[in-house]
Amino acid sequence: MDQTFMKQRPVLPLVVSMALPMTLSMLVTSLYNIVDSYFVAQISEDAMTALSLVYPVQNLVNAVTIGFAIGVNAVIAFFLGAGQHRTAGRAAALGILLNALHGAVLTAICLLAMPAFLAAFTDSAAILDMGLRYANIVLLFSVPIGLAMVFEKITQAMGRMVTSMVCMLIGCVVNIILDPLMIFGIGPFPAMGIEGAALATGIGQCASMAAYLVCWKLQGLPMPLRLAGGDPGAGRLCARMYTVGVPAALNLALASLLVTVLNAILAAFSQTYVLILGVYYKLQTFLYLTANGIVQGIRPLMGYNYGAGEYRRVRQIFAASLGLILAVMAAGTALCFAIPEQLLGLFTPNAETVALGAHALRTIAVGFIVSGVSLAASGALEGLGKGVESLWISLCRYVVVILPLAFAFSRLWGADGVWHAFWVTEFITAGIAWLIYRRATDFTRQPDRKS
Repeated sequence: MDQTFMKQRPVLPLVVSMALPMTLSMLVTSLYNIVDSYFVAQISEDAMTALSLVYPVQNLVNAVTIGFAIGVNAVIAFFLGAGQHRTAGRAAALGILLNALHGAVLTAICLLAMPAFLAAFTDSAAILDMGLRYANIVLLFSVPIGLAMVFEKITQAMGRMVTSMVCMLIGCVVNIILDPLMIFGIGPFPAMGIEGAALATGIGQCASMAAYLVCWKLQGLPMPLRLAGGDPGAGRLCARMYTVGVPAALNLALASLLVTVLNAILAAFSQTYVLILGVYYKLQTFLYLTANGIVQGIRPLMGYNYGAGEYRRVRQIFAASLGLILAVMAAGTALCFAIPEQLLGLFTPNAETVALGAHALRTIAVGFIVSGVSLAASGALEGLGKGVESLWISLCRYVVVILPLAFAFSRLWGADGVWHAFWVTEFITAGIAWLIYRRATDFTRQPDRKS
C-alpha cells in the first residue's frame, strides 16, 4: 500500500477522510460506554457508584497501553514518511512486544492494589464488594487491551483508517450485544450481574484484537513486521517510542488522578456527587472521544508530513483539525444545555440526583468549546513526536490548574465549586496550549524540505 497520498491530497478532504472513520468509531465507542453504564445502572445505583470508583484504575490501564501505542504510531508514521519502511517495521514489532508486557505488569499491580484503592473512597460493603467483583475480572484482560491498542495505532500509522474503524467497531458491537445477555442472563447465559459487564468488556477487546490480526493477514503490510535478535537499533527505536509514549500515557493517566482526587473532595459532601462525577465522565466520552477521533486522524498525517519535510501541510492539517474539533465541541455544548435531565436520567431514576447532575453538566459545559484548542494542540504535538510539550498541556488541564481550583472553590461554594473549576480551567489552559503549540512548531514556518 502506497502512503504518499498523505502528502499529496488536498488538506481538508484528506483530514476529513482520515478523521471520519475514527470519529464514527469513537462515536460507537462512546455509545458503548453509555450503554454499558446504562445496563449496570439497572442493577442498582450502588453498582453504578462502584463502576465510577473503578473507572480511574481502568483508565490507568488504558492510559499506559494507549499512550505507548501513540508513541509507536508517531515513530512508524515518521519513518514511513521518510521512506524507511524497514525501520518502521522494526518499530512496530518492538511496540507489540512491549505493550503486551505493559498489560501483564498492569494486571498484577492493579489486582493487588484494588482492595485498598476502593476502600479509600467508600465504607459501603455493597459498593466495595461490587467494585472488587467487577475489577477482578476486567483487569485480567489488560494484555489483550494492550495488544488491541498497539494494533490500532500501527494500522492508523499506515493510513488505514477504515480498517481501524471496522476492527474497533467489531469490539464495541460484541460488547454491546453481550452486556445485557451476560448481566441479566438472557438466552444460554447465566445472570452474572456486574461480573457479566466486566466479562463482556474483556471479550469485546479480544474480538477487536483478533479482527486486526485477520485484516493484516488479508491486506498485507507495507513494512516487514520483524525484529532481528540483537538489533543494534532497537534501543534507539525504544527510546523514540517512549519519548512520545510516556508523556502520552501520562496525558491519559492524569484523568485517573483527577477523578481520584475529585472523588475524595466530593465524597466529603455526599456519595451522590461521586455518582454524578462518574456519570459525567461517561457522558463526556460521547463528546471528547468524538473529538479524539479527529485527533487520531491527524496524528499519522502530522508525523508523515513532518518526516517528508512538508511543513506547510503540517500547518494546514492543524488548522483544519482545529476547526473540526471546535465544531464538535459546539454541538456537544448545545446538547448538554438543551437536554441535561434526559441524559442524567439514563443512569439514575432518582429525581434529586438528576436535578443536581443536570446543574453540574450545564456548569461544566461552559468550557467545552474552548477546550477544543487544548485537544487539537496536544494531539498535533503527539503526532509530531513532541510528547513533552503535549504533556505540559495535559498537566495544566488535569493537575496544575484544576486541582488547586477545585479544592479552593469547594471550600467557597461546596460541590458547586468543583463544577465551576472545570470551565475556568479550560479557559486558562487553552491560552497556555496555544502558546506552547506556537513555540514548539516554529520549524513549520520554515520553507518545505524538498525530498
